[in-house]
Amino acid sequence: MSLKVWIDGQLFDKENARISVYDHGLLYGDGVFEGIRVYAGHIFEADAHLRRLFESAKAIRLTIPLPADRILAAVEQTVKANSFTDCYIRLIVTRGVGYLGLNPNKCSNPSVIVITDTIEMYPPEMYRNGMSVITASVVRNHSNSLSPRIKSLNYLNNILAKIEAIDAGVPEAIMLNINGNVAECTGDNIFIVKDGVVRTPGTAEGLLEGVTRGVMLRLCHQLGIPSNETTLQRHDLYRADECFLTGTGAEVVPVTRIDGRPVGNAEPGPITRRLIEAFHKLVRA
Repeated sequence: MSLKVWIDGQLFDKENARISVYDHGLLYGDGVFEGIRVYAGHIFEADAHLRRLFESAKAIRLTIPLPADRILAAVEQTVKANSFTDCYIRLIVTRGVGYLGLNPNKCSNPSVIVITDTIEMYPPEMYRNGMSVITASVVRNHSNSLSPRIKSLNYLNNILAKIEAIDAGVPEAIMLNINGNVAECTGDNIFIVKDGVVRTPGTAEGLLEGVTRGVMLRLCHQLGIPSNETTLQRHDLYRADECFLTGTGAEVVPVTRIDGRPVGNAEPGPITRRLIEAFHKLVRA
């Protein structure tokens, strides 16, 4: 059975799901999106994702043509149409069809698209044994150019760093900001553990406020694990006892080597394992 894709109020077979070549989402990356998970038939952190979608749209002066409750209904309709109980959702809002020029006022109506499918970010053994990452030479966008807090369709900054990781034979790269501080990875937020404290960069360092990142900070609080948002530099990465990444697609994955250097004893640490277990219990619940 062909997967169904929701576009502006209609369900289309995956093979027939189309947008115009004049859509400014395609021409200029002018739009916003969310990646969302469904676990056991429930949309995970739906309110947080929808809130960020509308905040991102507001930041680029894009008016989403539907209220949040109707978008949620469209997501639920698409999940049901594809008979999924566990899946990944890509919710997209583009500026809409325009002309061959930058002026967004020439676009007719924004488009809303809902895609549901399965996703596997990394091989299962990486979740068990940990992954190796590098630090990229490509720095994160400056907040006064294109704010990383906007989850926009323009991901070229991340893609260039991802290419560096692939060229180095690893699946992910850590991105620094213009000051040399740790921001995030190409698609995931980063955490380290040092002396029993979980640490992650704050939003001022140039990162997307990941929904799973927020869940992880809440789990730390619930489990009594000290945590904070702080400035991290490459030196802190190399001295870390543990490291892990979080993201909607990636979920929670341990990091055991950074730039070829072992993190701790080069295997997932006890706090990382404890948080991964707590996350799995949460999504199953």
